[in-house]
Formats: sequence, structure tokens, C-alpha cells
Amino acid sequence: MLNLNEIYKSCSLCPRNCNVDRTIGSEGDCGMDEKIKISYYGPHFGEEPELVGRNGSGTIFFSGCNLLCDFCQNSEISHFKSGNYYSVEELSGIILGLQEIGCTNINLVSPTHFSVSIVNAILMAKQEGLHIPVVYNSSGYEKKETLKMMEEVIDIYMPDLKFTNALITIGNKKINASKEFCNAEDYFEFASGAIIEMYRQKGDLVVRNGIAKRGLLIRHLIMPNMMANSREIIDFVAENIGVNTYLNLMDQYRPEYKAKNYDIINRRASNAEIQTSIDYAKSRGFTRPDWLYS
Repeated sequence: MLNLNEIYKSCSLCPRNCNVDRTIGSEGDCGMDEKIKISYYGPHFGEEPELVGRNGSGTIFFSGCNLLCDFCQNSEISHFKSGNYYSVEELSGIILGLQEIGCTNINLVSPTHFSVSIVNAILMAKQEGLHIPVVYNSSGYEKKETLKMMEEVIDIYMPDLKFTNALITIGNKKINASKEFCNAEDYFEFASGAIIEMYRQKGDLVVRNGIAKRGLLIRHLIMPNMMANSREIIDFVAENIGVNTYLNLMDQYRPEYKAKNYDIINRRASNAEIQTSIDYAKSRGFTRPDWLYS
């Protein structure tokens, strides 16, 4: 078991490196102290088919977030921190309960800032018979050191890869999107390194009988006016991970939370923008997920 007090006492689990003492109630940039807070848990059917299976992905939405995008699609959970508090033992019980009702996996959403507690909860659950895959579903804004701590308890990594360092033109101004929308100018520096580490640990996604068992699944949210960014994301994955990567180009962006404050992202991506990204991925040799390219 990991020593919670030792790590949370000067927290540097994510690239924010707040170094606050979360054990005395201080909150990091994630908005959370050491107490585990969960907004929702239960079977979820809105994930990739390989995660959903017959009975849904056993999803646990953790409150707070270490990235906090201005366009967040789940701002009630991340920014406004809705939810209830649970102990490590209770989290372990939730995990086992999701397995008991037949969920395909345990899907940890925005887990980074509670990763130490999660490791301990999973170890407890394994002692009590946890055997389904565990999914680490994150923004990608991760430190390699934290991921190495997760290596023995995580089966599937499912990070976002949102932005590269490419500058986006807005009128006469060029911006770094991750700095502008997430206050994280170093996002790609850490996300790219994190994804390479995730791939080192688990390799390509392994799917048996239509169900994901182990490996890496990368998500990229297609956003309006950011075709150059999406091309650079596709190029990065092709050249550094490989075209056999399960790369989900997601089309569900909508202008939520503070997105209305930015003209460039205050609309959904057009069908043409979405298709352009998909066509480019196909031109680079990507064929997974098959359902996206049908």
C-alpha cells in the first residue's frame, strides 16, 4: 500500500506541482484536498463499444480535475466539484460492486489527483477478487512518475490528446490553445511524454471477442477551426506510437462552460471538419477504431 499522507502532504502528482498539503484540507489546482470525492458511479453506455460490452463500463466520475479546460464538457463535475466523499475502503467496495453487477471494466474518469488513493483501493479490491480490467481515463496531462506508480494496477490507458504546441490564428493574434483554454502551456510536453509511457507499459489495445482487455486507447476531440492541430495530433501518434493505435477522433464537441467567451470555439465542429480529420487519419494508415471509418 502507498503512504497517502506522505504523498498528499506536498502534492506533485500532476504537472501543476502545487506542492500544497492536501492532508490538512488545502486544495490544489484540481480543487480537491485528500478526501476522495465522486460525482457518479455506475454502468455507462456512452464509451467506445470495446469498453461498453453487454452490461456497460463500470464508470467512476471523480470530482475536480487537474486540467480544467474552459470548454469542459462536464464542468459540473470538474469545475463545480459536485459529488460525495468516500474513504479508500468505500472506493474499493464501489469497484467490487460494479464488477458484481456485471460491468465490463472499471473506468476511472479524471483520476489523476486521487491516483494514490485509487492505487490503494484497487489493491484492496484485488485481494477481494477484482479481476476485470481497470481503465485510466484522463485528460493526458500526466507525469511519468505518477503513471509508473499506476503500472501494476491499470490495464487500459485511455488518455485524451487535446493539443500540440501549434499556434492557432485568431484574427491577427496567434495563440497556444492549451495555454488559452486550459492555462497549461506545457500540456503537450507532458501529454506526449505520458502517452509514450502509457504505450511502453501496455502496448497497443488488445481486444478479445469485441472487449478491450489491455493496452492504449487515445482520444482526440475534434474542435472547430483547429484542423491544423488535429493533423499534428494524428502525425504525432503515427510517428511516435504507430498507426495500429486505437485512435478515436471524437465528434461530440459542443461549446460548453466558458467556450462562448471564445469566438473560435463557440460552435460545434462542422461535418466537413470532422470528415477532414478522419480522412487525414486514414491517409496516414490508421484503421482503428473500425466503426469510426465505416
